[in-house]
Amino acid sequence: MADTAEGAGGAPPPGAEPDNDWRKEYWRKNLRLMVVLLVIWFIVSFGCGILFVEQLNEVVIAGFPLGFWFAQQGAIYTFIILILVYAVRMDRLDDEYGVSERNGDGSRA
Repeated sequence: MADTAEGAGGAPPPGAEPDNDWRKEYWRKNLRLMVVLLVIWFIVSFGCGILFVEQLNEVVIAGFPLGFWFAQQGAIYTFIILILVYAVRMDRLDDEYGVSERNGDGSRA
């Protein structure tokens, strides 16, 4: 039987831990980004559209109360912007950690 670097079941042998520190850091940065964006989305959709609607309705833009606008349109626009921010930031994070889905010439695979 040949010597392998892996033990039974594909796991590394005792004392030979794989170098997964970059993966943990990558995942931690991904989670931090997701949490920040979800908090922003929650504040805009729930906070501005429900909790603070009375205060926001005192401001009128183009004949519509601001609280109504946030409940009907603002949360949707914010969500779309947050999706775009997430895509751009994750693209940069992928480049930083060398897990980008781009070819050598910079085009997508």
